[in-house]
Amino acid sequence: MASPSICLLAALLVLVSWQAIASDPSPLQDFCVADMHSPGSHAHTPRKTNKVGSNVTLINVMQIPGLNTLGISIARIDYAPLGENPPHTHPRATEILTVLEGTLYVGFVTSNPNTLFSKVLNKGDVFVFPEGLIHFQFNPNPHQPAVAIAALSSQNPGAITIANAVFGSKPPISDIVLAKAFQVEKGTIDWLQAQFWENNHY
Repeated sequence: MASPSICLLAALLVLVSWQAIASDPSPLQDFCVADMHSPGSHAHTPRKTNKVGSNVTLINVMQIPGLNTLGISIARIDYAPLGENPPHTHPRATEILTVLEGTLYVGFVTSNPNTLFSKVLNKGDVFVFPEGLIHFQFNPNPHQPAVAIAALSSQNPGAITIANAVFGSKPPISDIVLAKAFQVEKGTIDWLQAQFWENNHY
């Protein structure tokens, strides 16, 4: 009869070998050749900003098929004077932002307790937004635009703009639910839901 120690060791070996077999394969591929005659991406071109004063030009697997399985994407973000990239989250990616021109006030909020980490960035400064956390960027300069490049750890990072998701969903979230959640009058929620919520994200 086998000792309890040997039985435990055998069970652990079986568990370890099963976990190795059950793990995901490496996502790497040798390379993916896209259409060689494609015009490519134009991330170097400044873009007209929207009503919140920003424009996100995303370069992900949809624009460059060669990114498939590589786990990266990039975005150029243009900010008008006093423009912002409003609070949003990327459910599948950490983001690292580098300021190319101008000044940005940036930050993210941790989960429970909701603590804000923020900083004013100048040209050449870098800031990291952890995966899934609400974050934002704001150009505090009333006279000069700003430009940044964001690198993301996913070929398709996803983006949920908080205001758009809460007040601009189709069909809308019940105004009674939102009034209670935000502890405001139902009329305030009705007014917010009647606004035009523009999608600005990745």
